Amino acid sequence: MRICFVSRRYFPAISGMSVYAQNLLRELVAAGHDVTMVSQYRGDAFGTRVYGGGPPPPVPGVRVIGLEQAGEQESGDFERDIATMVETICAEHAREPFDLLHAQYGYPTGWAVLLASRRLGVPNVVSIQGGDGHWVGSCCETHRVAMCAVLAHANALLIGGASFVEEVCERLGSDPARFTIVPGAVDTARFAQDGDGLPAGHAGPVRLFYHGRVDRRKGVLDFIAALAILRGQATPFAATISGIGPDVDSSQALAAELGFTEAEIRFTGYADYATVPDLYRGADVFVSPTYAEGFSNTILEAMAAGLAVVSTHAVGVSDCLRDDENGLLVMPGDVPALARALTRVVEDGALRRRIAATGLEECRRVYSWGAVGRQIMGVYGQVVHMAPDTGFSPDLPHDPACRFRAEPHLL
Repeated sequence: MRICFVSRRYFPAISGMSVYAQNLLRELVAAGHDVTMVSQYRGDAFGTRVYGGGPPPPVPGVRVIGLEQAGEQESGDFERDIATMVETICAEHAREPFDLLHAQYGYPTGWAVLLASRRLGVPNVVSIQGGDGHWVGSCCETHRVAMCAVLAHANALLIGGASFVEEVCERLGSDPARFTIVPGAVDTARFAQDGDGLPAGHAGPVRLFYHGRVDRRKGVLDFIAALAILRGQATPFAATISGIGPDVDSSQALAAELGFTEAEIRFTGYADYATVPDLYRGADVFVSPTYAEGFSNTILEAMAAGLAVVSTHAVGVSDCLRDDENGLLVMPGDVPALARALTRVVEDGALRRRIAATGLEECRRVYSWGAVGRQIMGVYGQVVHMAPDTGFSPDLPHDPACRFRAEPHLL
């Protein structure tokens, strides 16, 4: 099968989307498919600082085409970049026809694929990501209409979990029967620890680890505030915050305001993906106080690395974690409750190992990329002979008040 995979973000940008795309591309190539990836990327200094920028690197067995998000970078002009994506897909199809288009993210890439399918007569699959359900579509009329069209007219919709389906349908009025639940997955061997797969004993305090997008919507400021409570009650810890994002400066400013030293909270910045497994292996507990996810890649990576996980009862998390079974969960934004959970996991070594071991076993059994890749390719097989649904208008209303036009990096 000849597949065009269209991604909003790929390496060197550090994102759950990048990790998901990398693993899916590997599975498709291994299964013998002919794959072209068209990936957007940030090329400006600001976008690079927030996410990591620059053209996507070569991918073994994949034709890779990078498209700089020039419209977004200059003025939040998503439409200009969508037109570029559509023309690129069509040009590649003219060179050698595609059997299927697959978009990662409903907008802007999913909308671009829907338009390209309409023009080419090629069926499509759209993976709905976290921002599609949590923010996009409720931001302005332009994106509401586009997302509703994607959700109603894509040949197939993939989504990470039942809680996320519920939120998308509540926000955008979609039919839950339209979605195929495909959970997140992780390369379990890549993150495995030696021995029993759990962190080895070590001298010094319990090591708490936050990794991913440094963004208040991921709860990083709540984590720092909770650490202040631990310090006030003399609970020993060593914390690391790894990653880049829109709230790096805010996080560092809050840590300084609260008087934390580098020995207490260490900010390590951008992490090349090749180094990420070693970062997990240098920790005991993974902390993800997120407000919402599509399906958290970092939580799965932490589980695969044998870390105890402290997170929240949030959309996209509740599909893979259960409180006091394979993690500790609190309500998003409840800093005192987060501090209590962190205190428990620091002080109770038996609890820490129990939830870590349960999470590790479940991760290896349920969330392997081999199984998830086969499921996605099964969906391809169902839609590849379908005609695309063209019963929608290709024209969108223009709503200049959209908050993402001013801050497109948050989409």
